[in-house]
Amino acid sequence: MFKKTHIASAIVLAFSCQLSYAQDEVTNTPPDSTDDIEVIQVSGIRGSLNKALDEKRASVQIVDAIVAEDIGKFPDNNVVEALQRVSGVQTTGRGGGEVSSVSIRGLSDVHTTVNGRDIFTGSGRDVSLQDIPASLLSGVTVYKTRSAKQVERGIAGSIDIKTQRPFNFDGKKVVLAARGIYSDQPDKVDPNLSMLLSNRWDLDGAGEFGALVNVSYSKTHYRDDTLAAGAALPYFTNQPATGFRPYSPIPRTLGAPGNETSVWQSLENGLPTTPGSALDINGQSAEYLLGRDAVFGNSFSGERKRPAITASFQWAPNDTLELTAEGFYTGYRNESQNSLWHAFSYNDNVGIETPVTYDDTNVIKQRQTLGADGFVSGDATSQKTDTYLYALGAKWQASDYLTINSELVYQKSDYESDFLAMRFNRATFPTLNVDYNNGGGVPAVVYEDDPNTPVNEADMSAVANWNAADLYDNGDGNSGDSIAFTFDAEYLFGGTYIDKVSFGGRYEKRTAEAFTRTQNKYQPTSLTNFMSQLVEAGVSDDGSGLIYQVDDYFDGRANVFNNFIAADGGYLLDNVDAVRAVYGFNKEDKYKTFDIKEDSYALYSTMNFYLFENISGEVGARYVKYNQDMKFQSLLSKNPAQYDQTVESESINKLLPSLSLNWNITEDIVGRVAYTETLRMPNYADLSSVARYEDPITKAQEYGTGSTGNPNLQATESKNYDLSLEWYFADTSSLYASYFKREIDGLVISSRRNVVREGDDGETRPYVVSFPGNASDGELSGLELGLVYFPENLPAVLDGLGMQASYTNLDSSQDTPDFDSLGNIIGYTETSMTGVSDESVSVVGIYERESFDMRLSYLWRSAFYSGTTDATFANPLQIWNRPEQSLDFQVSYNITEDVTVTFDATNLLDDKYQTYYGEGNENLFNAGSSIFSRTFALGARYSF
Repeated sequence: MFKKTHIASAIVLAFSCQLSYAQDEVTNTPPDSTDDIEVIQVSGIRGSLNKALDEKRASVQIVDAIVAEDIGKFPDNNVVEALQRVSGVQTTGRGGGEVSSVSIRGLSDVHTTVNGRDIFTGSGRDVSLQDIPASLLSGVTVYKTRSAKQVERGIAGSIDIKTQRPFNFDGKKVVLAARGIYSDQPDKVDPNLSMLLSNRWDLDGAGEFGALVNVSYSKTHYRDDTLAAGAALPYFTNQPATGFRPYSPIPRTLGAPGNETSVWQSLENGLPTTPGSALDINGQSAEYLLGRDAVFGNSFSGERKRPAITASFQWAPNDTLELTAEGFYTGYRNESQNSLWHAFSYNDNVGIETPVTYDDTNVIKQRQTLGADGFVSGDATSQKTDTYLYALGAKWQASDYLTINSELVYQKSDYESDFLAMRFNRATFPTLNVDYNNGGGVPAVVYEDDPNTPVNEADMSAVANWNAADLYDNGDGNSGDSIAFTFDAEYLFGGTYIDKVSFGGRYEKRTAEAFTRTQNKYQPTSLTNFMSQLVEAGVSDDGSGLIYQVDDYFDGRANVFNNFIAADGGYLLDNVDAVRAVYGFNKEDKYKTFDIKEDSYALYSTMNFYLFENISGEVGARYVKYNQDMKFQSLLSKNPAQYDQTVESESINKLLPSLSLNWNITEDIVGRVAYTETLRMPNYADLSSVARYEDPITKAQEYGTGSTGNPNLQATESKNYDLSLEWYFADTSSLYASYFKREIDGLVISSRRNVVREGDDGETRPYVVSFPGNASDGELSGLELGLVYFPENLPAVLDGLGMQASYTNLDSSQDTPDFDSLGNIIGYTETSMTGVSDESVSVVGIYERESFDMRLSYLWRSAFYSGTTDATFANPLQIWNRPEQSLDFQVSYNITEDVTVTFDATNLLDDKYQTYYGEGNENLFNAGSSIFSRTFALGARYSF
């Protein structure tokens, strides 16, 4: 291993200003201990929190960390769940049986690394954090400020995932862990397994060698049910303008395409809701009502598998050189069934009864639709991801003062998806009664049967009520690879003012590709006749396997039908040749839609310094340059031509300064100030100019929709200001506060334009096409408070009681453009930034004894703006999430020194997760309500 003279010098200097560099920030390699330092081992929850506080205190930057209580003993399923307890981190998206998305201080543009190395999924720029099992982790560090040493991307911050290495252990280490996890919605028990094998050997004169393998496998069954009221649009009252019917939708425009006159727009906060509000219809003032044209919902279920493995080999041939070779693999397999129902609460052919509005508004609350139309759709999605990373690195102590690190990293990630969906249309048309908010933001949906007919039209599971209709046969995929070389050098001065100077560089060559295939066809016939056609085409049953029935829909928590049928997606995939034959399809090959090659370069230099006895810091600069060569196909088609668009651009050429100052005010209080600049490069998919178009789905929509990318996107840049104060008032207790501000230029938001074209149904109409643009600037500021506290001198029975808590308060704003029907910007609305809750709270109660520990975690975040909905008609256009909360529990008991049993439970509050349209309109314009699974897990862990 490394010489002790260099390490000892560094330790003396670090402790003189109370900044002990416990780990190298780039390689994650812990320094060797010296004979003079006593290491006190503290285990369990308190021990892990103590290690995290040590890392926070020792860092030059403002960071937070989580450290495994013991090898393989994170009480979480993946990295995102493990991050829930970090101050300033907000998580959301509990669907699919797991928490799936993370933001730092309200911003979701988070840069991710594994052991300091860039990592990505498919053609993306970042890894899907939920794909990394918690059982592989030794710890996670959240960088809220950045050093010039680190990769510049991620305006929110950076998350570094640390895996185990053989030199982390004194010798042989074996850990076996298994958990059985029960999910109540799918009513299934699934396995979560992991194994770690590690050892190190003295090579008799050739130094020391270590090898480690860590394997993980998990399987999850999930089910999520959602019930939603559609977005609102304006309708005539019972006194419409001349030439229109009572209660019919008011046209968005009047006149021929290309020469139309705008009547109303989709606005961020919607049209006025005051009774008597009117619109100009050909010079005639006409009052309007705001109503929904549909109610809908779905039951989404499936099975997800995640294999993962890390392998690490370390060789220290002498005291000055250490070589590391590592491999990292994560896999993702998902087979899902989505059963969707959709009811039109407006029928253009038959009409509606007089609606009921909310008091003192023009917003419709209740409506009865006569002869209601609708459809159900069943689809299967098969998804597969494989991500590989290989690294070969060396750390050389060239002298007592100079250390050099270098690494060569190759990675490749491939994603594939196949999608097959079949739609059943209404064969019978019942009366539909809807209350868009029957209480608590949940709609009521009740069908009435016509007693004069032989079928029960209200029965959503009756085959006779449905006709076979559309088939959608699609597939997508993307892939990316990268080869990167890094060089880092550190020279230790140990002088009066300059501690050390670091410098280095990074070169990366990236490729990103995307593939697709798509075909669909409308072929109406009765459902029973279609099943007969399947038999003729060669299915092995009588065709009845096509029917998938959802039971206990929405868990009885709404006034809605209990069951409904849709096409069985798994059956469609299993019999895909017969299904295609009935529709007259042949399987299409996927074809490439974009191909992007990117070269990036970075050079940096930093200097760590002392100003006075108790003030230290780091100043640095990072120069970055990106070059891209992009090829696209502009329009998806069944017979694609060669790429018809090529763009060569230098995306960015930027110098990014950084400065961190740390003041050891007392032995226990540390203050920090930082200024940094970071950026967000556009996602590769957002650069693609491939256009996709969809015809209108509801009768009230005049416009189709479309989406495309923007090859002219520029990087989003952020200037970051941070101030923190940390009080370490006991060995395992700390109180800290941070104030921060982000000034962000060039935010990428959805922009719109109008395109007139012929649709798949043969009709020429306008399409509202969405595309990403650097159309907004924003500002985010906030305060976060954190506490880790284990009281001392408690009575014996309470000894081991502690808590971990955090509070974050954010203030965000951005200028969001409003567009007219032609895509012209007609004004700006100031909104909150996407995904930012004004407040979030995390409280973890801890109780720990010698062989027993328990943790109860409560998380809460306030309402937040999550984006916009269909710009062809929605008023309001914004979508907001209601406040979210969760309660999780974990307990473990050490049967012996080597054997531990655990029990944990998640989502104990079993809340509904809900959205609404327009800020402050949670009751007037409620949108979706979703229910997710609670989980209960029993596990055992054996370690020796």
